[in-house]
Amino acid sequence: MRLGIFAKTFVYPNVEDVFAAVRASGLDCVQFNMLCAGLPSLPDEIDPALSARVRGAARASGVEIAAVSGTYNMIHPDPRERAQGLRRLGVLAAACQALGTSTITLCSGTRDPLNMWQRHPENDSREAWSDLLHELEQALRIAEDCQVTLAFEPEHANVISSARRGRELLDAMRSAHLKVVIDGANLIEPGQDQRPLLDEAFALLGEEMVIAHAKDRTPDGGFCAAGQGVLDYAHYLSLLRAYPQVPLVLHGLSEGEVAGSLAALRGEG
Repeated sequence: MRLGIFAKTFVYPNVEDVFAAVRASGLDCVQFNMLCAGLPSLPDEIDPALSARVRGAARASGVEIAAVSGTYNMIHPDPRERAQGLRRLGVLAAACQALGTSTITLCSGTRDPLNMWQRHPENDSREAWSDLLHELEQALRIAEDCQVTLAFEPEHANVISSARRGRELLDAMRSAHLKVVIDGANLIEPGQDQRPLLDEAFALLGEEMVIAHAKDRTPDGGFCAAGQGVLDYAHYLSLLRAYPQVPLVLHGLSEGEVAGSLAALRGEG
């Protein structure tokens, strides 16, 4: 199983040092974020020279950019916010070839106007679902034009709150440019019987996965570094092993926690 990490875990003044730190940690791929190059995650513009520098730094370090983060609130209650996010997604998609990646990760969004990761009761409304489908139709036209893949992640706080909702979305859009990020910690709640939930998620979404995430849940429902919480990692990893082409990407941790999480994932902890 290939192991990677969110590049922004490593806070350094330039991309060369970020990729060197990734490689020094024993990892060979990243989910990149334009923050690492001194820009917003979704910039208004990307200088081609900067894209070339990012790609060159990754290659020099022997690190693959498995994906780049392109999250914005796809069902924000203000259509102007959605339009701005979509335009910036187009900027990022147009830069992907120069960056050396073909996958952009997405957030399916929430009706909360302030926090993209905060659940809102209207997320389950027909209007929210309709807005998401409309937004994705436009985003997928961008993806097709730029020959990139968009990968959404089921999580409780967003409109795609479960693996079943993720399957519904895939069936509704029917696009070769729409795939899945899976994160076991986002699919369970502490105290639940985890294995049936994880089994169902992989049965519904496994063939559409392009990225898997590795973080963990605390007993009180918060998030923590992989291997430090209550997620049944033995079972999660056993399911992931059926998809050796899908990298497992650490996130939700500090640089100082990387070694411990890697040891836990490798069965050394």
